[in-house]
Amino acid sequence: MTEKREDTEKTAAGSGAGAEVGTGRPVATVRLHLWLESRDGLVFGPGRALLLAKIEEHGSLSKAAEELGMSYRAAWGKIRKTEKILGVRLIEQHGSKKEGNRLTEEGVMLKRQYLLWLREVEEGALRKAEEIFRWPVKGYRQISPMC
Repeated sequence: MTEKREDTEKTAAGSGAGAEVGTGRPVATVRLHLWLESRDGLVFGPGRALLLAKIEEHGSLSKAAEELGMSYRAAWGKIRKTEKILGVRLIEQHGSKKEGNRLTEEGVMLKRQYLLWLREVEEGALRKAEEIFRWPVKGYRQISPMC
């Protein structure tokens, strides 16, 4: 019985859908794409939040870009575009060029505020889905937390 339960949980967690453990009822996962944009384009979303988190983790834009599978130029372009639209610096050079980058106070604040907003919107969407749908639903963060 334990093996079957683990297999069902793996199926539900791995695909975001499956059957509720022990009932055979479908389990749906609430997923949202949430970002801020202006007439000038994307301002901030999950990709930029993750990029800032990786810069914070590695202390380097180039290492963050490499880990995320993007070029330095693409990563720098995304940061610069958001900085231009918002009129604030998100990252700054730390020490010499070889020492890397760190987030500015505005960068830290924007990342935190975005993740708080995302979490609260997802929690509200999950509550509403549980209220509306007849089958069990899970929040995406219950399966795979972001950063």
